[in-house]
Amino acid sequence: MDAPELNSKESISSSLAIDIYTRCVRIRRFEERVGLLFRQGKLPGFVHLYIGEEAIAAGVCAALRNDDYIVSTHRGHGHVIAKGGSLDKMMAELFGRATGYCKGKGGSMHIADFSIGMLGACGIVGGGLPIAVGAALSSVTRSTDQVAVTFFGDGASNEGSFHESVNLASTLSLPVLFVCENNQYGEFTPATEAMNIANVADRAAGYGIPGVIADGTDPLAMYLVASWAVARARAGSGPVLIEAKTHRRDHAEGESAFLAGQQYRSEQELADASGADPIRKLIEDITSLGLASRETLDEIDAITQEAVEESLAFALASPEPDLQILLEDCWVT
Repeated sequence: MDAPELNSKESISSSLAIDIYTRCVRIRRFEERVGLLFRQGKLPGFVHLYIGEEAIAAGVCAALRNDDYIVSTHRGHGHVIAKGGSLDKMMAELFGRATGYCKGKGGSMHIADFSIGMLGACGIVGGGLPIAVGAALSSVTRSTDQVAVTFFGDGASNEGSFHESVNLASTLSLPVLFVCENNQYGEFTPATEAMNIANVADRAAGYGIPGVIADGTDPLAMYLVASWAVARARAGSGPVLIEAKTHRRDHAEGESAFLAGQQYRSEQELADASGADPIRKLIEDITSLGLASRETLDEIDAITQEAVEESLAFALASPEPDLQILLEDCWVT
């Protein structure tokens, strides 16, 4: 479809811009610290960092209410933080501590916080889409105006769960946003080799819903697209597919170790990704629009870095879970 009529960046208030910036910086500084801890061998398992994609989660979640729902992916730290999650509980969960979001039993890929509408992260590609559709259906059934958002990658758009979910949401006109974070790779496979279309958003036409391409490296642009789609869904006009074109740093932190020196992205691609930094772009927008001074933004950054270090101290001071709770919180059929 043609691009929707959106407000301009000049319509964004100073307080909203600072809110979006704070979400972006909280994600970036947390993920940078987690990446360093992983490289130092201090974290168990794998971590899939959200560095480079901050604009999407921050822009979308700034358009949501606290009681709206989101469902995340294996690259989910940024979504939790953008929805208002606790850095302390996040860091504790990564360290496998009892004070973590999942009592130290979920780890990086399975963080949830129902109190802020974060219904969980799915390690299975495409696994979150049906959950978001179910949440949107519950909103209609309960006659609330809550909106559900599912974040997923370009690879998930090739899964059956994507097509089934979009079809059902379209048929029932459910208040759900399908946000495709197209970072151009499904693990190490280029999207161009996995599908015979240029844009994931083009698939929306087959289900009779709007499909919109957005700049996933531009936080304010993402907010404007998301706020339009959220308002549309909340008013009962049904789902929207948003394809946010973006870049990621790596598939997983430390990928060079298991790629044995092989390079699957060109130097030009890596340069383009580095040049399209969402936070740098946001700082330029905020200062050029006169929404905040650079000094104010730097102060927020410094406070955020302190909060990340405090979350690390909290995690390291927290106990490991007792073996007696190993089977608690498990679903039994």
